[in-house]
Amino acid sequence: MRIADRHWRTIWPSTDGAAVEVIDQRVLPHRFQIRRLADAATAAAAIADMTVRGAPLIGVTAAYGLALQARHQADDAALRSAARQLKAARPTAVNLAWAVDRTLARLLQAEPADRAATAWQLAAELADADVATNQAIGRHGLALLRDLKPAAGSRLNILTHCNAGWLATVDVGTALAPIYAAAAAGIDLHVWVDETRPRNQGASLTAFELREQGIPCTVIADNAGGHLMQHRQVDAVIVGCDRVTARGDVCNKIGTYLKALAAWDNRVPFWVAMPLSTLDMSLQDGLAEVPIESRSAREVTHLVGRDAQGQMTEVQLVPDGTPAANPAFDVTPARLVRALITERGVVPATPEGIQALEPWR
Repeated sequence: MRIADRHWRTIWPSTDGAAVEVIDQRVLPHRFQIRRLADAATAAAAIADMTVRGAPLIGVTAAYGLALQARHQADDAALRSAARQLKAARPTAVNLAWAVDRTLARLLQAEPADRAATAWQLAAELADADVATNQAIGRHGLALLRDLKPAAGSRLNILTHCNAGWLATVDVGTALAPIYAAAAAGIDLHVWVDETRPRNQGASLTAFELREQGIPCTVIADNAGGHLMQHRQVDAVIVGCDRVTARGDVCNKIGTYLKALAAWDNRVPFWVAMPLSTLDMSLQDGLAEVPIESRSAREVTHLVGRDAQGQMTEVQLVPDGTPAANPAFDVTPARLVRALITERGVVPATPEGIQALEPWR
């Protein structure tokens, strides 16, 4: 995607070949900064502190983290230790473990002298595959958007939650991929952007992306989505996902479940953009089995933004000493999901629909 008329990916090898570089998403949209990751520990830290975030991107970042480890020390013990550190950085998104396990298995089969080059190649292949996956999701999602009849006027109104655009992937995005494809095809559309408390990835990242691509959008408070659906101002909801179970339960950013309930009550299509790398066939009951990350209470009690002098600042929202809970994800039952948009096509969120995808995983 483009920022100020220049094409960017979210992660790329440094010119000296000794590190990888990423866009620091913690300071967007007010600052555009690049962070250098020189080893596995730095990559794990970038995943944990959300310098990089989004299920596909953290998987690719972890693969590059193993590649950086292999450059420094490539014996079995060192690689296994780095893999554990990377997988522990964030527990909910299955892409992280998927990318680490896949890369580690290949490296352990290679000769130690070849592991650094092999790891670097594997990470690059994973990054390119992510882009191709997202482009395919965009094509399949575009077909769904073409079939929609706007409820009001001639413009389609799409609601999305959190950030599942190119900043959450290597490029293109998952939930935003059909929107980008539709805009490129000349479809008149507008996006309602949930602010997505507590980290405000919608207000800060999705709005930033869409404005840079010239796509009309409006940021709304998280609780406004149901009201808009009741008044026929939402034609479809498209969200991303961090993990999908074998029966179609969807784990995504906290607040997704409430959007799905509102969409169900108002007969608004609720679609999930699902790369096959987020499918966890080992789980059935998402509510009981998906590990939900609990993040720092400070994300709820404090807010970071730009002050009148243009400086980044943090403000406290609650009375001193007030406790806060911060579950980062929730689970939407499969019965509330109209369809899963994958790189292999659109399928129902049912065991049968998912089984049809299993040979392609």
